[in-house]
Amino acid sequence: MATAIPMAMTEAGTLYRLLAWLSPGYPVGAFSYSHGLESAIEAGFVRDAASLILWLEDIVTAGAGASDATLFAHAHRAVEAADDAALQAVAELAAAFQPTAELALESTGQGAAFALVTAASWPCPALTRLQALWPGPLAYPVAVATAAAGHGLPLSVSLHAYLHGFAANLVSAGVRLIPLGQTDGQRVIAALEPAIAATAETALVAELDQLAGNTLLNDWCAMRHETQYTRLFRS
Repeated sequence: MATAIPMAMTEAGTLYRLLAWLSPGYPVGAFSYSHGLESAIEAGFVRDAASLILWLEDIVTAGAGASDATLFAHAHRAVEAADDAALQAVAELAAAFQPTAELALESTGQGAAFALVTAASWPCPALTRLQALWPGPLAYPVAVATAAAGHGLPLSVSLHAYLHGFAANLVSAGVRLIPLGQTDGQRVIAALEPAIAATAETALVAELDQLAGNTLLNDWCAMRHETQYTRLFRS
């Protein structure tokens, strides 16, 4: 059964929701994940602001950032079109498209938390429909995209906000782990702006059969993190 989608949200309403949902204070547990960065820092691959920029640029443009962005775009469009079959297929693919156990935990843990909190505080029929269509592990980009489309938030703006939140969380982990000063952390976020914009633009026209990952060293670090002797993060 199709779910009606509300009219487009006002600009102020769009901004308010995206700032709330993708704020570091939104209770999805993002602060507890480093996406393998903790292991990369221990191994010496990332050691300062410059190497952190290079590492995160790869993740955003060729790793989880790029694949999440494509999945986000397709989930958003499926909700807008009230295409239940397409939304279910994207949710299933997103849950399966995880290179390591810890990265799967990172995505689905945040996805489940986001859906739970948002359904309680910002309810919409689209989230309820998604949970009925796909009872399996819910990837974070699919959960956020469904809520955004369900509230009538534009795809392009929502996607940019999602990618910024994804990158900013990893920068925050780097600031704590390397460690870096807060100003250096903001320099890293500023330097990632072109990569985020390019990834969002590519994702808007990408097909699901183009999904790929090309960050093998990061995936190796994420697997290595599973047995790291001392660690602060869950991934």
